[in-house]
Amino acid sequence: MASNENLKTYAVITGSGSYIPKKIVKNSDFLDKEFYEGPGKKIEKDNEEIIEKFYQITDIEERRYVEEHLTNSDIAYLAAKNAIESSGTDPETLDYIIVGHNFGDIKHNSRYIDTVPSIATRVKHKLGIENPFCVAYDVLFGCPGWLEGVIQAHMFIKAGEAKKVMVIGTETLSRIYDPYDRDSMIYSDGAGATIIEAVESETPVGIITHLSRTDAKEFGYMLWMDKTYKPGVEDDSLYLKMMGRKLYNYALSTVPQTIKSTIDKAGIDITDIKKIFIHQANAKMDEAMVSRLFKLYNHHTFDPGLVPMTINKFGNNSVATLPILYDLVSKGKMKGQEIKSGDYVVFASVGAGVNANSVVYRVP
Repeated sequence: MASNENLKTYAVITGSGSYIPKKIVKNSDFLDKEFYEGPGKKIEKDNEEIIEKFYQITDIEERRYVEEHLTNSDIAYLAAKNAIESSGTDPETLDYIIVGHNFGDIKHNSRYIDTVPSIATRVKHKLGIENPFCVAYDVLFGCPGWLEGVIQAHMFIKAGEAKKVMVIGTETLSRIYDPYDRDSMIYSDGAGATIIEAVESETPVGIITHLSRTDAKEFGYMLWMDKTYKPGVEDDSLYLKMMGRKLYNYALSTVPQTIKSTIDKAGIDITDIKKIFIHQANAKMDEAMVSRLFKLYNHHTFDPGLVPMTINKFGNNSVATLPILYDLVSKGKMKGQEIKSGDYVVFASVGAGVNANSVVYRVP
């Protein structure tokens, strides 16, 4: 038995859950759309050609949209409930509920963003938690919001300020995209939840190292809100916009080095990593980022099985991507994918801000 002097406290994922919307939207559902690539810049190509090129770049065949009667806080609650039930967690023992999202609750056929009360508060209310010292708050950090919430949970636990934290990533991008924007085909909806708990161990487990960055001076507005690209439309609503190529280049120049920094800080090698859970906005971008990461270690190839992918069927569900990925793999719901005790895995994301982060995690 290990002596108490050798025990240290680590932040460990002890439960997870997810909510994947049932509504499937295929690429063919966009055939009758009118596409623009900028304000008033209509794409003068056949939609079949536009969609085929989109598929070749992103690998997205279909995506999931939330059901009409549900909102962001609803699916966050459903993911949280799944995590609580599958792990046997007493919700009254939670010290924090941290929710990463970007647009709050948006009702069907509305563009109004609703963030009061916070999504975390709404989740706590829906769960019926009475404990007033279960603190609920939101994180607005772009697509890396869930992972940033996990890092915050880790720091609360390491500081002795919390023993159990629920971190949720949830988004309904289908309600905020411009229907005339070609990038609208990327976006999707979903929610994932994780329970992060203080665990004493003689051997390092859970979150080993982490790193976050915000490159706002030059790249702050690569994702922003603006009016529809279609001219002549009387609509004052604001829609999510993105400089796809610039974001791609930023991700390639930044994310691999960010991941390497966390791996090096952990004192391990890239060959020790058994899984890379990476944000999925574009399959080609993910492949390029991981390839560049391996090249930083003088490896010119990598096993594609190292990187579980959901983008083909789920699209880019933003801040929900990583917790959904983890939930599916940890529960054996992705064919050919598993994680085992002692495995080192990486979580990494990039998105609006522009923000990027990375965590090295050891499965207990």
